[in-house]
Amino acid sequence: MQAPVDQAADFPLADLQATYQDMDVKKLLTMRLVEGGKYNVNIRRLTSPERPLVHPKTADVWVVTEGSGTLATGGELVDRTRSANGDFSGSSIRGGVERVIKSGDVVFIPAGLSHGVKETTGITWLNIRFDTKE
Repeated sequence: MQAPVDQAADFPLADLQATYQDMDVKKLLTMRLVEGGKYNVNIRRLTSPERPLVHPKTADVWVVTEGSGTLATGGELVDRTRSANGDFSGSSIRGGVERVIKSGDVVFIPAGLSHGVKETTGITWLNIRFDTKE
C-alpha cells in the first residue's frame, strides 16, 4: 500500500499472522506493507541465514515478532558487491558483533552498518526503513 498522508494505517495482529501464512505458501521472504518513497515498512521472514547487507543511506528498525536468530552487525563485508539499488551485500561479515535476537526484541541499525542474520531456523520481523543520509 502507498503510505497514507491523511490517516493512520493499522495492521492488526490477526492480519499480520494471515500475511505470514500467505508468505509461507508463496515462499516470500519480504512483503511490503507500506511504501513511502524515502521510508517503508516490510515484513521479513527467514527460515535460514541470508547474505549480509549494508544500506549506505537507509537505517532499519527491526521489531522481532516470531522466532529467533543470530544477528551480526558492524565489521566488514567479505566479498562485497554493489546491487542496482546502491546497497552492498557480501558472503559474510568479518569482525563485528553477534548476538541472539528473539521475539519481542527491537534493533536499530544505522545507515552504513553491515548487518545480517547469520543463523536461524525461523525468524520474522517488521522492518521499518527510512533514509537518514542523502
